[in-house]
Amino acid sequence: MASTQENTQEKQSKGMSRFLNFIERAGNKLPDPFMLFVYLALFIILLSWLVSSFGVTVKQPGSGEVLPIKSLVSAEGLKYILTSMLTNFTGFKPLGLVLAMMLGIGLADKVGLLETAIKSTILKAPTALTTYAVIFVGILGNLASDAAFVIVPPLAAMVFYTIGRHPLAGLAAGFAGVGSGFTANIIIAGTDALLSGISTEVMQSLDSSVVVTPVDNWYFMMVSVVVLSVTGALVTEKIIEPRLGKYEGEMNSEMQASTPLEKKGLRNAAFAGLGYIALLVLAIAWPGSPLRNEDGGMVPSPFLDGIIPIILFFFIVLGVTYGKTVGKLETGKDVSKFMGEAMKDMSGFIVLIFAAAQFIAYFDWTNIGTWIAVSGANALQAMNMTGIPVIIGFVFLTALMNLLVFSGSAQWALEAPIFIKMFYLLDYHPAFIQAAYRIADSSTNIITPMNPYIIIVLAFMREYDKKAGLGTLISLMLPYSICFLGVWIVLLLAFALLGIPFGPGVHMYLQ
Repeated sequence: MASTQENTQEKQSKGMSRFLNFIERAGNKLPDPFMLFVYLALFIILLSWLVSSFGVTVKQPGSGEVLPIKSLVSAEGLKYILTSMLTNFTGFKPLGLVLAMMLGIGLADKVGLLETAIKSTILKAPTALTTYAVIFVGILGNLASDAAFVIVPPLAAMVFYTIGRHPLAGLAAGFAGVGSGFTANIIIAGTDALLSGISTEVMQSLDSSVVVTPVDNWYFMMVSVVVLSVTGALVTEKIIEPRLGKYEGEMNSEMQASTPLEKKGLRNAAFAGLGYIALLVLAIAWPGSPLRNEDGGMVPSPFLDGIIPIILFFFIVLGVTYGKTVGKLETGKDVSKFMGEAMKDMSGFIVLIFAAAQFIAYFDWTNIGTWIAVSGANALQAMNMTGIPVIIGFVFLTALMNLLVFSGSAQWALEAPIFIKMFYLLDYHPAFIQAAYRIADSSTNIITPMNPYIIIVLAFMREYDKKAGLGTLISLMLPYSICFLGVWIVLLLAFALLGIPFGPGVHMYLQ
């Protein structure tokens, strides 16, 4: 009996290994995200020529205007390519939004505030709540963008080792929080600005009155932080740790606790942040506040329209206060230096956006995006597939695509021109579709070989287990991906079906 069970487990293990090897090989054959969008732009150029040669037209939803598929391989198309290239790039909404956000968040990261906050949060958590704290901090770590992948997992492993638990369980929990919970947060982060900017950019050619703001998924993402923290902790304690057993090895490094000066800097930054929030609340509550709309409401309002600058100044206040306290900021020149370093880290994003902006612009100008969206919506309606099953199918499709395209912004720039328009024609709010995309994209971040940080996490893992390989890491992280995705789908449906707003004034359907 035991032998049969072992053979079955061995076959399952080999099957999973073959599957992961296939994903890795297929993913490795994909070009760099920048080149991927270059090739896609070239593909749209050729596709527009081919489709337009058949005289294909599409009726614009709403206005009823009949639009032809325009060819980029024409005098008009060549003129558009040459004259619009710079404006496609500089006018791309996510570019300014994200770069502005990273001026503040990048400053806070470069002076060491974010790392100190992460260490202090985990170390001060009661032992019984350590796992929850690790997942929670990992999720919030996306404020530091990709830097969280390098900071949180090794710190979590050290914390677990320090309190007598298996360090690989801590590493797995930290990686799960950072990776699978990447899109969630309790405050507005760079991800919100980036994705909402792409969503709005796509909607401009269909209905310019529909704008997706950085706060449109805020309520849903705040609740997600709590739900995922609990889910991740239960997976760690009920599945991962029992499987790992007791740790018998030794480690040569110890986690360095925050110094008294760093703690003082964190405390001062917290006071400064609370003061900033208090002044903001006072400014909003003040009679006749210019931050509210003409009726005195908040949806829409100048406050929501200006949320990015407001958050930018918030992090500047935190970063400057902490930096001054610990001695990293002595003059105004130091502030600009650290902001400049943060911008250097964004160089890859800027290059990617240049290519992605051209692809999206070509997609819109040729009317191919509208044609595909209308055709897809009509096909779904003809098959009577316009409800929740279609949304769940979209979530699973995105989760699978993320195994091959790791960059969340690149994948959304690829999917949004088709799916936002298609679901908009079925009366779904673009911000709801964006939320569905985000839960799928994040959930599989920790099991895709295309994640460049998976190799770094594997290196951390080998400090505790010299024999650990990619399969070891994937097998640890797979339960998190499955559970996070399953729980997140349930939460998405709960918000949608119970009429709970995903953000200020945002529901599943357009109103």
